[in-house]
Amino acid sequence: MDQQPPAGQDPSAVSGGPPTCYRHPGRETGIRCTRCERPICTECMVNASVGFQCPNCVREGSGTGHHPAANQPRTLAGGTVAADPRLITKILLGINVAVFIAVWGREWLLDDLLLFGRASTSDGLEGVAEGQSYRLVTSMFLHQEVWHIAFNMLGLWWLGGPLEAALGRVRYLALYLLSGLAGSALTYLIASPQQGSLGASGAIFGLLGATVVLMRRMNYDMRPVLALLALNLLFTFTWGGIAWEAHVGGLIAGILIAIGLVHAPRERRNLVQYGTCALVLVAVIGIVLARTAALT
Repeated sequence: MDQQPPAGQDPSAVSGGPPTCYRHPGRETGIRCTRCERPICTECMVNASVGFQCPNCVREGSGTGHHPAANQPRTLAGGTVAADPRLITKILLGINVAVFIAVWGREWLLDDLLLFGRASTSDGLEGVAEGQSYRLVTSMFLHQEVWHIAFNMLGLWWLGGPLEAALGRVRYLALYLLSGLAGSALTYLIASPQQGSLGASGAIFGLLGATVVLMRRMNYDMRPVLALLALNLLFTFTWGGIAWEAHVGGLIAGILIAIGLVHAPRERRNLVQYGTCALVLVAVIGIVLARTAALT
């Protein structure tokens, strides 16, 4: 009967003799498993990508010499393929709808979550410049009109699902949040400090920019998405009451992040992807700090 000593223990170390197979103690060998480094005989050797592995390590790691998770299917950007490729999109959509319902008819709550730089209110000076930096985030999930949330959630569902499937959940969530933050930051920088801004449009434009990059990377027909982008930019600069700064900021961030995500070389994928996201975040923080210093 095969026997297996505790991991890392060499049976020959007890007797002081030459190494013997840990599964067949009577067989001397000079070969060791490349994963657990225990001695194995020729009968127990299993070819791996580098060297040989023992049967136990093969069962645990699918015979590749890596952790079992390393053998899971990967997306174009290196993310894990999920059973539900729209889970994060559904959660984001649910948060937006929940916030919309929560502020319905509650003007005080809308005022507490709205993005503006610095303004005098009944409670005194308020705004991002007064330490309420949370407004940069809360305004991303805030909508007041039914048509506004309807258009944004339609865009989130239409663009978000394919992007989430192509990028993976974590990368997709980073794209969405950083694009929204970039839109908020540019609005804070350029718009009047008293001007209010709200909506997920910055994040949606980030998804739109990322879709352009992804379709270019996959050599798909670019005409439909370019037409959609042109139409949205036309509305942005011709339709009154739209915070164009959020749209432009989100679009620029989405394009830059997507380039880092889908064009990162495989051997330095994590470094390039994390580095790109970090640079966008640093730029956002720098913009916010500079504007706050100018207003105060």
